Formats: sequence, structure tokens, C-alpha cells
Amino acid sequence: MRRRRPEKRSINPDPKFNDLEVSKFINYLLTQGKKGIAEKIFYDALDIIKDKTKKDPIDIFKKALNNAGPHVEVKSRRIGGATYQVPTEVKLKRSHALALRWLIDASRKRKDKNMSDKIFNE
Repeated sequence: MRRRRPEKRSINPDPKFNDLEVSKFINYLLTQGKKGIAEKIFYDALDIIKDKTKKDPIDIFKKALNNAGPHVEVKSRRIGGATYQVPTEVKLKRSHALALRWLIDASRKRKDKNMSDKIFNE
């Protein structure tokens, strides 16, 4: 790179569970800068999980993230004029980012009534 690398931004943990992954999920979930609405949607989904399963909703959320994240991805490599798809291991940070993105995309495509139900079912 010709320029310096941008600084990493620090993310504050969410106020209710004091967890960074939860706050990242809420940040991915928000649209048009409405963070309060995104927090309400996510916390409602966690309340539904707690009512239905009688288990800790944060543990279930983290298990869903680990299940949704990829372990291997393919990258294009040019070798001798030909392009090959080479499988490479995914770093943990990228795996979590992809899992967050995929969970939210899949829940937005569902046909349920409101977003908290969609997230719960996903």
C-alpha cells in the first residue's frame, strides 16, 4: 500500500450483556442510523429465545454464530497464466463478520411478521 493503514476503531460493548459480539450484531442490524430500534429488535429476539428454550440466549446466539461462520474459503491465485481457486483457511475475525452478515441477510429474507421473529427463527 502507498498510504498508511487506517486505525482500528474500538467498539463499545452493549449495555445489557456487556458483550462485543452482540454490539457488532446490533451495528450490522441497524438501518438508517436507528440504533435504538436495532437494539430493541435484537433484545426482543433474545427474549423470545429465552422464553422458548429456557436457556441462556447469549450462549445460543454465540453457538449460532459459530455454526454459520465458514472455516475454509477459496481465493483466486494466478499461477503460470492460469487462474486457480485455492482453498484457504478463514481467519476468526473474517469468519465472524461473514456469519453476522449471513445471519442478518437470511433473516431479512424470511416471511415472518416482524424482524425479531425472523432473527429468532434464523
